Amino acid sequence: MGKKRIICVMAVVLLMLGSVQAGAVRSGFDSSFLARNDDLSTGQVAVGFDLNFFGTTYSSLYVNNNGNVTFNGAMWQYTPYGLTTATGRPVIAPFFADVDTRAAGSDVVRFGPGMVDGRNAFGVDWVDVGYYNIRADKLNSFQLVLIDRSDRNPGDFDVEFNYDQILWETGGASAGVNGFGGQSARAGYSSGSGAAGTFFELAGSGVNGYFLDGSATGLIFGSLNSSIAGQYVFSVVNGLPQPVAPAPGALLLGGIGLSVLGYLRRRKTI
Repeated sequence: MGKKRIICVMAVVLLMLGSVQAGAVRSGFDSSFLARNDDLSTGQVAVGFDLNFFGTTYSSLYVNNNGNVTFNGAMWQYTPYGLTTATGRPVIAPFFADVDTRAAGSDVVRFGPGMVDGRNAFGVDWVDVGYYNIRADKLNSFQLVLIDRSDRNPGDFDVEFNYDQILWETGGASAGVNGFGGQSARAGYSSGSGAAGTFFELAGSGVNGYFLDGSATGLIFGSLNSSIAGQYVFSVVNGLPQPVAPAPGALLLGGIGLSVLGYLRRRKTI
């Protein structure tokens, strides 16, 4: 094989490896962080632009350690409940589960402003995070990005859920064993009212094994309104999330799901 041909083959291989390793999680959005903890949250964090979410305009939010952000107060709940539940708390959750960043092998939750396609954005990185109780034998990497779309209407924004690696689904205080089983993770959004049309869950929310990399239905393999594997996108227009075209691993659930209200009131034993 000639030298030029070898160089060309190597270039193609490197290109392929780069595309495989790139993943859906965007770089950046890490100028601030939440110190190592279990079940804690930030105070109000400025987003940098307005978000009209179900008719209320917010300019700040709370970053919660357990895989979600909320708008009208912090949320400590560690066992994921069905986003169909009327809690009075608007939430956007790329991976609502019991994240625990206290183990030395886990990174912390990071967040901050950035840009996406020339537009202002705010993101939260749960990259290489462990699970309860102080476990880092399996690490998850996922991200939430909120993108300013005031070019459409004041307060409009797009939401990205980005997933690079999902190796655990449940914390030990949510009936999980070694990160599996029990009340497993949920992903989606809710206005908190519980009314029809005010919530969204990715298919497989609360279903053991469904989101994991080891499953054909894993979050890293699916997509929604995106050509990038592991990226799920929906738009919020005039305060209302728009209907989405279902894709493998991402279906709208019409209010079906387990509602684990008991876990809203129970604190874990550390």
